[in-house]
Amino acid sequence: MKIAVVKEQAAGEARVAATPETVKKFIGLGAQVAVEAGAGLTASIADADYVAAGATVADRAATVAGADIVLGVQGPDVASLSGVNPGAWIVAGLNPFGDRARVDAYAAAGYEALAMEFMPRITRAQSMDILSSQSNLSGYKAVLDAAAEYGRAFPMMMTAAGTVSAARVFIMGVGVAGLQAIATAKRLGAQVSATDVRAATKEQIESLGAKAIFVEKVAGIEGEGSGGYATEMSDEYKAAQAELVSAHIAKQDIVITTALIPGRPAPRLISDAQIATMKPGSVIVDLAVEQGGNVEGAVPGEVVLRHGVKIVGHRNVPSRLAADTSALFSRNLFNFLSAFWDKEKGAPVLDEEIGNAIRLTQGGKVVNERLLG
Repeated sequence: MKIAVVKEQAAGEARVAATPETVKKFIGLGAQVAVEAGAGLTASIADADYVAAGATVADRAATVAGADIVLGVQGPDVASLSGVNPGAWIVAGLNPFGDRARVDAYAAAGYEALAMEFMPRITRAQSMDILSSQSNLSGYKAVLDAAAEYGRAFPMMMTAAGTVSAARVFIMGVGVAGLQAIATAKRLGAQVSATDVRAATKEQIESLGAKAIFVEKVAGIEGEGSGGYATEMSDEYKAAQAELVSAHIAKQDIVITTALIPGRPAPRLISDAQIATMKPGSVIVDLAVEQGGNVEGAVPGEVVLRHGVKIVGHRNVPSRLAADTSALFSRNLFNFLSAFWDKEKGAPVLDEEIGNAIRLTQGGKVVNERLLG
């Protein structure tokens, strides 16, 4: 069983799908591991570190030659996989809805593509969940990015020259990223509030010491979809939420939006008119900018100024903390493959529950129900 770890090809992608730690663990299972030269450099991992862990380091062609499993952060292009074994597994974040052409190409090439972002949110798969591990650090980084753009201090400071008021930070969308953003902003001394369409998050918000901002007594407040994800809200709820948020957002110094709906464009949470009510020098960080954006006027990869408010739209926020996000991502991959490792076969064998959830292609066809509907 040969596992190949490829260097990421996507522009701006600094993460890597394996670390020396996980390389050692894969070798401990009986696998051979090959790493493409330079794959870990942008995540602060030298080729020599992989060699010391027991991997071979070579160019792309030699790395993938004879591979049974190819690991990536983002899915590698089919053209770069020449030489992998027939039916090889491609295990990565594959963006199935946004890059369907590549999924079809995997099918045509006979590969079995396994999309890690389709991992079901069940108890036994928590340690395999790349969305959670990467979102956690994205929420943290969003607060740091906001602080870097904000022209004032976060905590209240009492000095001989007078008092500096604490920054007011509003988190919209309280999933993994939102909860970490709340915790980070609180640690920095901000006055924090948060909202979400899922009623169950109210207790989580308050447990972190933030103020919960919720629409009350309006149909659609539950907002809970399958797997803990948010769903689309009723028009009545959207109107009530917009009114509540408009009044609250005008008083905020920093707003961080994190709302995503799998397989659909990100919901619009903040309009241009609402931005115009904010104080000059305020900052908005849109973590959903690459999926269409929660904020009107947000631009992927740019920090723009609208009505005196900075709107931060960094692409691929997890990659901005590449060393730590790579460590977590690579553990997600190891936890996944090792959980199904068959010692007699010397290879992983998936069960139906998780296998059917994440398998996109098999036998030359696209087989995942979420892509066939």
